Amino acid sequence: MNSLEMTAELQKRNNKSKCVYDGIRFDVHQVELPGAIGTDHVPSTVKRDVCITSDAVVILPLLSVDSVVLIRNERFAVGETLWELPAGTTEPGESPLQTARRELIEETGYQAEHMGHLIDFFTSPGICTETMHAFVARDLSHVGQDLDENERITPQVVDFKQTMKMVADNTIRDAKTIATLLYYAANWSPNS
Repeated sequence: MNSLEMTAELQKRNNKSKCVYDGIRFDVHQVELPGAIGTDHVPSTVKRDVCITSDAVVILPLLSVDSVVLIRNERFAVGETLWELPAGTTEPGESPLQTARRELIEETGYQAEHMGHLIDFFTSPGICTETMHAFVARDLSHVGQDLDENERITPQVVDFKQTMKMVADNTIRDAKTIATLLYYAANWSPNS
């Protein structure tokens, strides 16, 4: 769902929703929700902020059953370069599969012959509308990166078993990467 659809859906569920921040990548709406019934038997209301954003994708690129293409991604918000799987936000009119194919090339320089859906999950349902769509990419061929001007990303091939060690020792700290790697290891990986 795009941010306009999410805004409409939120307003349908809560007619006291108002936009308090109109941003470049997301909007913030304030909503009023019913709270507890007070001692005077009058229901209270509570206010919550909801971040409205487009859906996103995360891709597990497998060069073989034993190797994964991870990226080193410079993240301004946390002031660190993180180990991650390639990912990105859906553009208007773009399906999650189209986004996954585009982002894989942009961030890793690899194109996938086969792209399969793994799982969908909410990234932060207490405050955000974003649904993350996870895919596995196979039969990769190198075509070259196509980074946005603000991206500082370096792809690196890592042994799949090593990625599990990197999750266990907190080297990989990105939630979407951890969730996707562990889901794949538990359900699909011939190494699990």
